[in-house]
Amino acid sequence: MNAFKHFLAGASVLALATSVNATDLEVTHWWTSGGEAAAVAELAKAFDATGNKWIDGAIAGSGGTARPIMISRITGGDPMAATQFNHGRQAEELAEAGLLRDLTAVAEKEGWKDIVRPASLLDSCTIDGKIYCAPVNIHSWQWLWLSNAAFKAAGVDVPANWDEFVAAAPALEKAGIIPLAVGGQPWQSAGAFDVLMVAIAGKDTYYKVFQDKDTDIAAGPEIAAVFKAADDARRMSKGTNVQDWNQATNLVITGKAGGQIMGDWAQGEFALAGQTAGTDYTCLPGLGVNEVISTGGDAFYFPVLDDAEKSAAQDVLASTLLAPATQVAFNLKKGSLPVRGDVDLSAANDCMKKGLDILAKGNVILGTDQMLSADSQKQKEDLFSEFFADPSMTPEDAQKRFANIIASAD
Repeated sequence: MNAFKHFLAGASVLALATSVNATDLEVTHWWTSGGEAAAVAELAKAFDATGNKWIDGAIAGSGGTARPIMISRITGGDPMAATQFNHGRQAEELAEAGLLRDLTAVAEKEGWKDIVRPASLLDSCTIDGKIYCAPVNIHSWQWLWLSNAAFKAAGVDVPANWDEFVAAAPALEKAGIIPLAVGGQPWQSAGAFDVLMVAIAGKDTYYKVFQDKDTDIAAGPEIAAVFKAADDARRMSKGTNVQDWNQATNLVITGKAGGQIMGDWAQGEFALAGQTAGTDYTCLPGLGVNEVISTGGDAFYFPVLDDAEKSAAQDVLASTLLAPATQVAFNLKKGSLPVRGDVDLSAANDCMKKGLDILAKGNVILGTDQMLSADSQKQKEDLFSEFFADPSMTPEDAQKRFANIIASAD
């Protein structure tokens, strides 16, 4: 009995210590769709298990809506404890202004350079030799998601590549099905164009345009062919009439649209709807033309806080985000690939396995977020938003504007 009392006393002390030391951290992000919410809950659960508390600061809308709010809070003296950005150049100015914490010590202690793959993910977090973010996933844009039910209803085979998809569009339309779902948010149409560029013009051309800023290539015949494909995509997406990407994905899930060009985060929505890869839907990496995946994705940055306890908890959160169990639980729900190459993903579905195979082969490219400044990205998004919304804008005129954006890009 005395031993039992001693155990209870010890447990009470431990509980009190955990309560006293527990630190609340507000974490902002733009993961608000059903699949995204399920995934972010895994991050919160893992952090809460450390004795701290994840205070969720989800901001509705896309990254384009959320980022200005996040940046305004940090620059305005009301920083959150951690915030999502796409790893790349979006937080570059914040880091250079000394508003973000240097995570190099945590990264070295945890051996991030040895476990984060590909190395470009950590490179994108590094400014002047210091690491400013914790990458949590690899998100690839290079996917075409197809509704098997939609093509069955239209009486045509599920396409194996982009050309077959374009050829099947009239049959889909005849059956009252939108061939290609494209939401109204600017980043969706801009992202679709980038995917088409890699599939049709190839990896080398993609790099010449976005990394080398080669205006001759941007204005040349290779990119003209991409704009022709974008024109096809624009025609096929007529009648989508939704804004959010997950609403467009839902059109595919429900068989109201034949397909969608969207990143692998779409998998989270298919999973939430109880659909099975290969049975209910088909995924074509590289649009079935050029099996390459981009290695963009999400990372968490940690604003400088004038609070030693919260700063210590930030280190715990950074470590937790890259822990093996967290990486598996989060990415299986998110539909993305883990940033660690040493975790067990035996539970991955067919589409995730395709992505892992492409990653293992090294058929990867940088995301445009890693090569263009936020301002240049915004100009590109504005162009393609207008192009998809205004059928009177010719592919030739759009290409001229695109070449000018590349000419002034930084």
